[in-house]
Amino acid sequence: MIEQLFALAFQFIHWVISGMGYAGIVLLMGIESACIPLPSELIMPFAGYLVSTGQFTLIFAATAGALGCNLGSVLAYEIGYHGGRPMVERYGKYVLMSKHDIELADSFFKRFGGGAIFLGRLLPIVRTFIALPAGIARMPRVPFHISTFLGSWPWCFGLAYAGMKMGEHWMDIKPYFLKFKEVVLLALIIGFVWFMWTHWKNRVGATANS
Repeated sequence: MIEQLFALAFQFIHWVISGMGYAGIVLLMGIESACIPLPSELIMPFAGYLVSTGQFTLIFAATAGALGCNLGSVLAYEIGYHGGRPMVERYGKYVLMSKHDIELADSFFKRFGGGAIFLGRLLPIVRTFIALPAGIARMPRVPFHISTFLGSWPWCFGLAYAGMKMGEHWMDIKPYFLKFKEVVLLALIIGFVWFMWTHWKNRVGATANS
């Protein structure tokens, strides 16, 4: 099933980049950064392969990817900023999220926002969705977009460089990034389970004491 999804994703990526050039990279990386899991691990290595054939240059390909990340993040950020926060404030209690959790997120992004966005843009899975919580926490837009570009550029450059070096065998990079994604996903699941467990215990304790 996963292999079939990757094959479909690659066909779409190949069609878009082949037809639109650098603008195709911008579009595809924009989709990935708008909370739609279109894998950059296919987009940028394929762009790197086209660098090896002389159709693209490495710097322009990486820059197009980073610009796409910024454009896609606008949508996810603004959804979080305007719609996500009221929704969390109204319905968050049903998933064990309190107003205090939102205040903690606000404080976190005020203190570590730029660094958190930069680091998040270097991590699979996290990079796809990080704009939404940044919007919910209402991190200032200018630092958000600066950090998004600065964190996205080395990610795009690294993947494109790997694709360029591997040439026609660029898809051989896929298993390594799948393994990396599995590690990140496991860490996220553990973190989510810990969050739910601690909040459930606190709610049960508060109910018992009332």
